[in-house]
Amino acid sequence: MLAGALVLASHADVRAQEQVAAGGVRVVFWPGQRGRAEEVLAIARQPMRLAGIGRRGAPAGTTILLAPDPAAFRRLTDDAAPEWAGGIAIPERREIVLPGWASAREPGGSVQLIRHEVAHLALNAYLGRPVPRWFDEGYAEIASGGLDAESAWKLRVAIAAGKAPPLDSLELGWPEGADRARLAYLLSATAVQYLQQRNGEHGFEVLLASWRERGTLEVALRATFGTTTGHVETEWRDWVRLHYGWMSALTSAAPIGLIITALVLLIWIPRRRKSRRILAEMAAETRMLPPHRPELVGVEYPLSEAPPPDE
Repeated sequence: MLAGALVLASHADVRAQEQVAAGGVRVVFWPGQRGRAEEVLAIARQPMRLAGIGRRGAPAGTTILLAPDPAAFRRLTDDAAPEWAGGIAIPERREIVLPGWASAREPGGSVQLIRHEVAHLALNAYLGRPVPRWFDEGYAEIASGGLDAESAWKLRVAIAAGKAPPLDSLELGWPEGADRARLAYLLSATAVQYLQQRNGEHGFEVLLASWRERGTLEVALRATFGTTTGHVETEWRDWVRLHYGWMSALTSAAPIGLIITALVLLIWIPRRRKSRRILAEMAAETRMLPPHRPELVGVEYPLSEAPPPDE
């Protein structure tokens, strides 16, 4: 997750802690975290494919802080991280704050989380310019492997229901609540994915190079492709409807369970109603039978045929 103008309250703490460093990247950790720190350092330095800018790891000068517990995590992030955030990146300071304890904040696993935050730093270091929030988060999601195609049907449903917010609305603040945040990440990632596919890998590389040179994504889009962010957003929504359309929703694992359940109910409910109707008819017929007669006790049914008369 990207933090905006986040001021760390950590520097007094950091001076008293240990650190491991290599290749211009350092990891600051608390006692008992050396193994975790070395693992984080190795992952952060490992080059990964970053669309448009090549294979890169954490840029030189990066500091990663491993919070020993939730209280320290809140302190190191100035209590700016929502409950669902796995980590925080501060590109202007080339800093990352990660949980150093076993935490539910890492739903995607340590590698994915670290790469997500490193991608923020690498993209911002390459562009050297402010990056729109939706693009920054979407780019980091794709780079880290966080885009879950199995969940993309939710975005198609959200767009159809008019619940997908405009991309530029995310500049005002990331949504609160894990469910809304997941939708925002999905929205951002598929928007960046569309830009990558719109003009191919080379076109995306040219776009980022133009952005780096000209200063803003809007100017770069006009200069490179003769379009605007507003037009691209309209194209993207149409692309989502096609690429993540109803067939995608129907073949996704999550809706399949709902569909199967619905089919079972469609079969079971009429059968249950039919059974109830038959039982009701039987009960009605029983009430129509003549009352019990004592002289008929022991008579077997059906009555056997009368014996033939003696010849």
